[in-house]
Amino acid sequence: MQISDFFRGSPDGVSVTGPKIVCSFDVCGVTINLTETVVISWIIIAAVTLLLLWLTKDMQTKAVTKRQAVAEWIVQTVYSLVEDTMGKHWRHFAPYIASLFTFSIFGSLISMLGLRSVTADFNAPLTWALITFVLIHGTNIRTHGFFGYLKGYVDPVPVMLPINILSEIATPVSMSLRHFGNVVSGMVITSLLYFALSAATKGLGIALLCIGVPAVLSLYFDLFSGFMQAFVFIMLTMVYISNADGSQETAGAN
Repeated sequence: MQISDFFRGSPDGVSVTGPKIVCSFDVCGVTINLTETVVISWIIIAAVTLLLLWLTKDMQTKAVTKRQAVAEWIVQTVYSLVEDTMGKHWRHFAPYIASLFTFSIFGSLISMLGLRSVTADFNAPLTWALITFVLIHGTNIRTHGFFGYLKGYVDPVPVMLPINILSEIATPVSMSLRHFGNVVSGMVITSLLYFALSAATKGLGIALLCIGVPAVLSLYFDLFSGFMQAFVFIMLTMVYISNADGSQETAGAN
């Protein structure tokens, strides 16, 4: 008995793999792999740099152009978000928060151009989370001193030391896995949908199934979900860093 193409699906099947290795080279006996994540990341950096240069070109104090107005609105929005979330004395973190959000959102939206999402590689969100981890503990040491920082691990009782250490380690792990897991799950679901729709197209002969439906679904998995994951990541970053100094300053206190 033969199985129809509708139930057979795509002859190529579904394949979800990690980022491809573009090339490899040795440095002092250590093999370094240049993956597509790195290449796409540099493409995003170049594109964002050109966009920012265009937005900030020929800026003036009078006769402000629409391009300059957009640039000023972006800067003001970022600084307002940082001040409202962390407090006014944390304004210097605005460029870092803006960089995180920009890289995250464009790293996810790049999939709409047919390229692999940067955020679908665990190395990317893990790197961002580790940078935040360093900033959290750097802020804690700067505020409380090195010995005050160490004392925090044994408060309220010394027996809490292992739990406190695990709690600190869990912070970058949970941040990166949350971001990575949501992006990859969306990529897997999209791949399965393409597989099912290609089978339905063969069985029913309705080509629109592979055109209209994926386009609608991508609005959620690529656009909305990508934006939300980037926003959640920067919000967690700001909360963790601002809480590291034990400050009780809130938006209302400003």
